[in-house]
Amino acid sequence: MFRKLIYGVLFLSAAFGFAQEEDRQKKLQEQKEKIQEEIRQKEKLLGEQKKKEKSVTVVLVHKKEQIGLQQKLINTTERQKKVLKNSMYINQIKVNHLKKDLEVLKEDYAEMIMKSYKTRSEQSKAMFLLSSENFLQAYKRFQYMKQYSVFRKAQGEEIKTKTQELEQYNQKLDKQKKEKEQLIAESEKEKQELVKQKQEQEKILYSIKKDKKKIIAEIKKKQAESRAIERQIDRLIREAIAAANKKAGNTTNTTTFVLTPEAKVLANDFKANKGRLPWPVEKGALTKRFGRQPHPLEPSIMIESSGIEISSERGAQARAVFNGEVSDVQQAANGTATVVIRHGDYITTYSNLGSVNVSKGQKVSTKQTLGTIFYNNFTGKAVLKFLIFQNTTKLNPQSWIINM
Repeated sequence: MFRKLIYGVLFLSAAFGFAQEEDRQKKLQEQKEKIQEEIRQKEKLLGEQKKKEKSVTVVLVHKKEQIGLQQKLINTTERQKKVLKNSMYINQIKVNHLKKDLEVLKEDYAEMIMKSYKTRSEQSKAMFLLSSENFLQAYKRFQYMKQYSVFRKAQGEEIKTKTQELEQYNQKLDKQKKEKEQLIAESEKEKQELVKQKQEQEKILYSIKKDKKKIIAEIKKKQAESRAIERQIDRLIREAIAAANKKAGNTTNTTTFVLTPEAKVLANDFKANKGRLPWPVEKGALTKRFGRQPHPLEPSIMIESSGIEISSERGAQARAVFNGEVSDVQQAANGTATVVIRHGDYITTYSNLGSVNVSKGQKVSTKQTLGTIFYNNFTGKAVLKFLIFQNTTKLNPQSWIINM
């Protein structure tokens, strides 16, 4: 009895674990397909840049991003292999359990058949009934014979069911073994591709060493442009706070929003969705992270990023990550636009837009299109600059956006 209880606990644990592993495997496959799509986009952009014979630094940026994605793909494949290994282990436990059950069932059934064989004749059954001392005993013996027959049939059906279940799990294991072999082959291919990409990167790095001063000058120019946009965004945030507080009758506080009951609800909803907000673009790759970091082309230069940058394809649309109200739309010195959306005392900004299709004061909903991201023909990129604030405090968008 105790042994059966242990097997039962193992079975339930295995079944629950298997469901979880299948779900994880599915999610990993979805992530992998997304990364593979990003790699295809990078390869396309890289090919376009080489054909245009543009700046070698632009080609190097694309190559670095491609290498990062390739490494990410390898890591995802390794996680898939680990999840599959766990799933195979769980299935093997189930197979072992079913085999043990079948052994016990078959032994019991064989013993039952043997007893039935010894008393198989109708005469034996009749004598068993007629030898009863009274009617009640005869009735009980009759019921026993009837239940025995039903039980024997049930045992046979259970053996049949367990045998079919065992076959199904064996088939599942065979399929998983093939999947494992395929993942190993894919992993090896991905690692070889990574080696190839790094070799190409080394060639590009060697070719730009002669123009290091020029590259550093280009980097500093881009940094200055980025700082100018961020200063404009900081100004817009302060102006939005001042305007909202003035409307609410409070003119003394210029660093935090004075919230109405409705705005408090919206802010709490926004906060509750931390880590689950959608990407501000439908498709894209994270190409600049939040915070202080070395420049991807020149590690000796440190850059400070108040938000993140997501590279996408020509015609890509920026979209709101949450319900809110457009508090401002501003043009930058380079001709691109920034949309500022308020979510209670939280603010999200979407910069480097080539065109905008929302206006100040307009209510927007989650995933609503805000405008088209500017496409740079020289770099072959449509890059969205995305920031999140709580009042005037800059937050890390990577902590708020799902799967980032």
